Amino acid sequence: MHLPELTPHLKQLRLSGILDSLEARNRQAIDGKLAYTEFLALLIGDEVARREQKKLTTRLRRAAFRAEKTLEAFDFDRLPTLNRALVHDLATGRYLQEKVAVLIVGPCGTGKSHLAQALGHCAARQGHDVLFTSQTQLLGSLNAARAVGSFERKLQQLARVDLLIVDDFGLKPIRPPHDEDLHELIAERYERAATIFTSNLDFDEWGDAFPANRMLGAATLDRLRHGAYRLVLDGDSYRTPRPLESRKPAVAKTPKSATI
Repeated sequence: MHLPELTPHLKQLRLSGILDSLEARNRQAIDGKLAYTEFLALLIGDEVARREQKKLTTRLRRAAFRAEKTLEAFDFDRLPTLNRALVHDLATGRYLQEKVAVLIVGPCGTGKSHLAQALGHCAARQGHDVLFTSQTQLLGSLNAARAVGSFERKLQQLARVDLLIVDDFGLKPIRPPHDEDLHELIAERYERAATIFTSNLDFDEWGDAFPANRMLGAATLDRLRHGAYRLVLDGDSYRTPRPLESRKPAVAKTPKSATI
């Protein structure tokens, strides 16, 4: 197989990954009496698959998902009123091309974060850059960037992400200057990139997240809601505590009679 001669050339061409499957493919070619072009096609296919997997691994790492939450692992049976057809349609990534938002609401523990991350996983597998963050983390990062004079750079970095997922919107009131920062970010992403928001608040309560400046909040939400897809998760929380352990009442010990 001339591996000593092949190795430096493959490394020079940045094709050293071919060495991982070269021996197995060579044996397959001999046993199957494959043509040279068929053997070459197998090796190139392996290299393409390796590179795509490496890119996916990098995208998932940069996405900063909290856990391995996929659509395959989502329990739809717990949410009989959830629009499954819409969820599976969103999984195709059409909203990414439309550059609109997906707004997911529901009580605590119904799977909003899981579903948002699952859609993020689908987007990453389709080749899109994704970032998962909470409202607190997002606004904190923008505020920290402002403090060191890099706000505009941070803003543009967030604005360019193909899919930005903001978890727990409205969990804490958004006060100045955070409300202005969020407005600028949504305005920059408006009709340019897709965004997913999750919230415990009903849709008609989202304005309450901006107690200091409701007009600014209305302008922010107006851009976010334009053309957005909405999902309502209505069901019991899956974060059920374990039942209390039953404890048997302690039996009082009878004191032994004193020996005289």
